[in-house]
Amino acid sequence: MSTGTTAVWGRVQQQDFRGRVRGSLLGGAIGDALGAGVSGLTLEAIRAAHGVDGVADFVSAHGRRGAVTAATQLTLFTVDGLIRAQVRRDTGAWHPPTDVHRAHLRWAATQSAWGPDERRKDNGWLAREEWLYTRRAPTRECLAGFGDSTMGTLAVPKNPAARDSAALTRSAPFGLLVGWEPQLVLQLAVECAAHTHGHATAQLAAGALALLVHGLARGETLDGAVQHALALLAERPGSEQVTEALRQALGSVRQGIPGPALIEALGDTDSAEEVLAVALYCALVGEDVRHGLRLAVNHSGPSAATGAVCGALLGALHGETALPPAWLAELEGRSTLLELSDDFAMEMTQGPALHTPAAVAPGWLARYPRD
Repeated sequence: MSTGTTAVWGRVQQQDFRGRVRGSLLGGAIGDALGAGVSGLTLEAIRAAHGVDGVADFVSAHGRRGAVTAATQLTLFTVDGLIRAQVRRDTGAWHPPTDVHRAHLRWAATQSAWGPDERRKDNGWLAREEWLYTRRAPTRECLAGFGDSTMGTLAVPKNPAARDSAALTRSAPFGLLVGWEPQLVLQLAVECAAHTHGHATAQLAAGALALLVHGLARGETLDGAVQHALALLAERPGSEQVTEALRQALGSVRQGIPGPALIEALGDTDSAEEVLAVALYCALVGEDVRHGLRLAVNHSGPSAATGAVCGALLGALHGETALPPAWLAELEGRSTLLELSDDFAMEMTQGPALHTPAAVAPGWLARYPRD
């Protein structure tokens, strides 16, 4: 598989890219955690519990404030799989969907095992993070899709009718492959969505998010990234629901003061295209990251999912320094997210200094084994 043009990285470009990678991964996790305590509640129930303005800060979920859900867990393993794919490329074994699938199988092991299996030297460092060994509302589709070692493909996907947002919410990292051509980013996200989701809408929503993050990570405006995504999606059969959702999100920006009524008009279910539309709208109209994320979780829909996608977009757009410090301070797994973000940025910008077909830095190979 060719990845198109390889970027040439100066120091400023490397620092900007690392800030956007951190921003997208940490922002997605913050949005996930902000919505986790109210996900599935109606707006009326949220206001009854938290006041007329709804949730303004982390609330307890899964036994603590700042807890993330399976969406963030799976996103971490998506990143791990992308790094492993780059490291394995030196061996000639170049098939990123397979490496991402293997990474998600390592996530699946965390959902049933008591803790890390120290005998598995091929697991790498992420699968040894003990805090990940807990169930955080994973969907049936993900548990079933990764329940055995058979990889779903576009021709034979897992869960053929699944169109919920669980493939979407783990797909922002594909967009951080800024050295890849957009068409290939879209293709990879769609192929990896098929590991658990067979409906074209779920697959192409995941691809659309990857395209949006890709544009933002390359320095585009959010509106510009949407326009470019629409153009590429138009070439794909079955993309009508996703492109219409993106257009409705753009159109809603001009319809009045942002609030739950406009948000719920875009959708209040967990279908992938509605979650994408709500998250995009909130990212477009948010005055800053805090405002955008509060909008993204205060409605009757799946707040954790919309918060996670909105946070990934806003973080890629503005970088890590725009994220609210108080939320970062309480975020579960922040050190893991930072470590993985920096490893990803280092691999993408300085990979040849870490590994070649002839030699690999031992510490890097221990973190990201080729096996």
